[in-house]
Amino acid sequence: MNKVYHLTHCGTCQRIIRDLGLVGKGFAIQDIKVRPILPEELDGLASIIGGYEPLFSRRAIQYKTRGLAGQSLTEADYRRYILEDYTFLKRPVVVVGDGVFAGSERKTLEALRAVL
Repeated sequence: MNKVYHLTHCGTCQRIIRDLGLVGKGFAIQDIKVRPILPEELDGLASIIGGYEPLFSRRAIQYKTRGLAGQSLTEADYRRYILEDYTFLKRPVVVVGDGVFAGSERKTLEALRAVL
């Protein structure tokens, strides 16, 4: 199933969804603030993308607030933080077939465009 995990109030997420024309193309759109990502959903994404770290956002305000920048985090830590606070999930996360694309970096968006 094709799916987008995003935040409705995130301008970057909305721009990417709009620019890629994901609405109306059979994508399920999930606002992770309204309906948080489930542990089994996160585990499935991590198994495809190669771990929890690629799904973890170091731009989250909580990352700095909690002083995580100076810590050495494990995969278990990344998983726990993402499930604990939706802001730790890198956004948007787009699932297309067997591929997972997380974040708004140029190379990620180019790879995503190539499979759409």
